Amino acid sequence: MLDWTDRHYRFFLRQISRHAYLYTEMVTTGAILYGDKSRFLDFTACEHPVALQLGGSDPTDLAGCARIVEQWGYDEVNLNVGCPSERVQSGSFGACLMAEPALVSDCVKAMRDVVDIPVTVKHRIGIDEVEHYEFLRDFVGAVADAGCEVFIVHARNAILKGLSPKENREIPPLKYDYVHRLKRDFPQLEILINGGIADWDEVDAQLAHVDGVMIGRMAYHDPYQFAGVDQRYYGDDAPVATRGEVAHALMPYIAECMKNGRTLPKHIVRHVLGLYQGRPGARAWRRMLSDSKLLNGAGPELILRALEQVEHPAVEEAA
Repeated sequence: MLDWTDRHYRFFLRQISRHAYLYTEMVTTGAILYGDKSRFLDFTACEHPVALQLGGSDPTDLAGCARIVEQWGYDEVNLNVGCPSERVQSGSFGACLMAEPALVSDCVKAMRDVVDIPVTVKHRIGIDEVEHYEFLRDFVGAVADAGCEVFIVHARNAILKGLSPKENREIPPLKYDYVHRLKRDFPQLEILINGGIADWDEVDAQLAHVDGVMIGRMAYHDPYQFAGVDQRYYGDDAPVATRGEVAHALMPYIAECMKNGRTLPKHIVRHVLGLYQGRPGARAWRRMLSDSKLLNGAGPELILRALEQVEHPAVEEAA
């Protein structure tokens, strides 16, 4: 979810669900150790519970970053061993690390040695032509021996050469049964499943076999589907915020972000284009909030103008 689940998106989704566990986009160890820490690590208190996802392969660097992540206030640090992009591979991390379970184990141990927050791992079920279940089982077993207790499994192989990241999310077949078997073989571990799950009935079906479900693209493109999550899965009977209330909550947030002179409304509203997905006025909402002329020099009031378009839309089909 690189460039998608930044702090602005996470604030937005937290207005829809108070309890869903949020994950950052992947941040490299170099960015944290040598870059602008505030840019990569700052978040709003309402985002809790929130985990930071790290990309890296050097145990010393990962340990240093994990310590910083904990000090910054995150609830979890997650090591990405699932990203298949060639850019990530050139840095010797991401899905290619599945071929080196001993190194991943060293990374996990190094992080666990310096923090008290959970250290978790997100990975694929295999890489390239290695498609047998035993590869996945042995990888998880080795990393679990290093102290990792939570594994988030994207139920597809990662094809390291020849497929784009987008193709890697669509072309390799989903093998949910591998993840279900993993939970049976490691009942003491917390196993979460990811990949291709697009509605709550599917989530319910998965929860019969695993401990949790990670949702990616659906949460971004149709975020208001999460409006019922708190009641359905967390036993929270508080009133669900309407789309309009969610939009209004963004206005003071945008104003506060603009005070630092670095954040423009366009950096925030790009994440909320799907708020009215499938509802009357959805096209007008998207059109207004993605219009470069309107965004130039705009402030929080643009949200009000877009809401007016939703409440009194021109004659058009919802989309």
